[in-house]
Amino acid sequence: MCDCCHTHEHNATTRKTRIYRLILALIFLAAAILFHFTGILKIAAFVIAYLIAGWDVLYKAVKNIIKGDFFDENFLMGIATLGAFAIKEYPEAVMVMVLYQLGEFLQDMAVEKSKRSITELMDIRPDYANVEDKDGQIYKKSPADVLKGDIIIVKTGEKIPLDGIVTEGKASVNTSALTGESIPVELKENDKAVSGCINTNGVLKIRVEKEFAESTVSKILELVEHAASKKAKAENFITKFARYYTPAVVLGAAALAVIPPLLTGAEFSIWFARALTFLVISCPCALVISVPLGFFAGLGGASRCGILIKGSTYLELLSKPDTVVFDKTGTLTKGTFNVTKIAAQNGNEEELLKYTAAAEIYSNHPIALSLKTAYGKEINTNEISDIEEIAGSGVKANINGATVLAGNAKLMALYGVKYKEAEESGTVVYTAKDNKYLGYIVISDEPKEDSEEAISQIKKFACRTVMLTGDTIKTAESVSKKLGVDKFYAQLLPADKVEKTEELIRNKNKDKSVIFVGDGINDAPVLAGADVGIAMGALGSDAAIEAADVVIMDDKPSKVPAAVKIAKNTMSIVKQNIVFAIGVKLLFLLLGAIGFVTMWGAVFADVGVALIAVLNSLRALHTGCFIKQ
Repeated sequence: MCDCCHTHEHNATTRKTRIYRLILALIFLAAAILFHFTGILKIAAFVIAYLIAGWDVLYKAVKNIIKGDFFDENFLMGIATLGAFAIKEYPEAVMVMVLYQLGEFLQDMAVEKSKRSITELMDIRPDYANVEDKDGQIYKKSPADVLKGDIIIVKTGEKIPLDGIVTEGKASVNTSALTGESIPVELKENDKAVSGCINTNGVLKIRVEKEFAESTVSKILELVEHAASKKAKAENFITKFARYYTPAVVLGAAALAVIPPLLTGAEFSIWFARALTFLVISCPCALVISVPLGFFAGLGGASRCGILIKGSTYLELLSKPDTVVFDKTGTLTKGTFNVTKIAAQNGNEEELLKYTAAAEIYSNHPIALSLKTAYGKEINTNEISDIEEIAGSGVKANINGATVLAGNAKLMALYGVKYKEAEESGTVVYTAKDNKYLGYIVISDEPKEDSEEAISQIKKFACRTVMLTGDTIKTAESVSKKLGVDKFYAQLLPADKVEKTEELIRNKNKDKSVIFVGDGINDAPVLAGADVGIAMGALGSDAAIEAADVVIMDDKPSKVPAAVKIAKNTMSIVKQNIVFAIGVKLLFLLLGAIGFVTMWGAVFADVGVALIAVLNSLRALHTGCFIKQ
């Protein structure tokens, strides 16, 4: 693998040093050309200029040869320029190194721009935390030293350093670094405060719920830092390509130097010079820099939109969707349930709601919470015992000595309860007391504002949309029709969702991917099983950040087609770079072999191709977050 390729050091000192070296090398080169030095002095001036510009290239070449790594860019540059000295082409040898260093300087600038943009976008690491002690005194501490249960103060303009619960105060916070959204979020007492957000007004007192290592900001920073470790096929292709390409061009250069003079009797020095030019042209710098940089810029462009992708592997998979599978509740719908109808068997709505809410007393499911909210009275837990959850059906409980069943139609059928099936769409909870049917309650959820548009935009990528839900067929059909989803599967248990996703993966088109989109909390098995698992609304959700391959930090389904668009644009840029770099290289290798391109032209071609490819890669940073309406 070429070393320009080699690690780019992106700091001001290195860049200044490189500029000084270039200027000094050019001064000695100009002196050698313009002044009438004697033979030894002239050669000495060229040698000094050459060493100033290229000593590091020669050093790395020797170092790599000792390690057994012969075929890298430093080796190619070193052998070509030393060969130029051998045939007394001193100015060309020096200019090869000077132009090479100039190209490296410009590439460093471009790469740093990409990394700096991403660093700015993810500038969420807090510098300190204001910790309040028992006496009300406030001390500045490192967030890593703050303990769970401590009280921290966040003033206007400060970042929230750790996750916690607001105990006092009210403020607007800017979540744009996490979600990509500029609209502020209001925080008040008992609300969850997420680290990495900025307090734009007011003062907040927050009780720390997670230590810094477990906080949202730490997990996101870790995710971004390790995103580059998972290589896409295109990056692996470049690694394999360089492994075979570099030895091949070295052997090709050797053959070019030896075979034509032996076969035709041509002058050896001419073909030797062409072989050296061939070596300089062959450096695969443009490929080895621009392809990883293209993926890196794509990851950065996504992160500025609040879409965190855990590596270029998933970026590549996102770019070729076959089917996008959505969980319904909390993903396509708001997940905020409200009781919309109480249909009691004998008109006693109060009794029906009381027994249903009591049976669900210990559940934190949104449906159970909506039932308890609708009842609105305190429930005596001493009257409730023997609560049993029947998977995929509902609950059974002993309430004041009576056996109460609350759940779906399957639960009624399981216990032989005669009931009247509801005609309304929505989540229906049937209730029975001592096997006597009491009636049903309809709980409705509504789609998110941008769900329909998200489905519409995904279809433009020529892929299917599927919705999975545990709700009734009637409810699923209603939501599916309203949003324009191609196909739905209803009344599914968590295990059924995994099975259905695996079936879709088995039946997908070759080289395409099945993407699953869920809320990241209850859908972890499906997120893990899909080709790409996207967790929605993951702000502050540990489960989502851990389980998913892609994390969307806000609740907008429209970010799913945006993520696919970013991935497609990034892959297009990467492919452009591969075709352009290989195409130009092959053309110049041919021209160099037949003597149409000199060594100076070879270096200009190498540096120029690399810079064009790098600048093209940087376009991936600026891919829009939102699909055009």
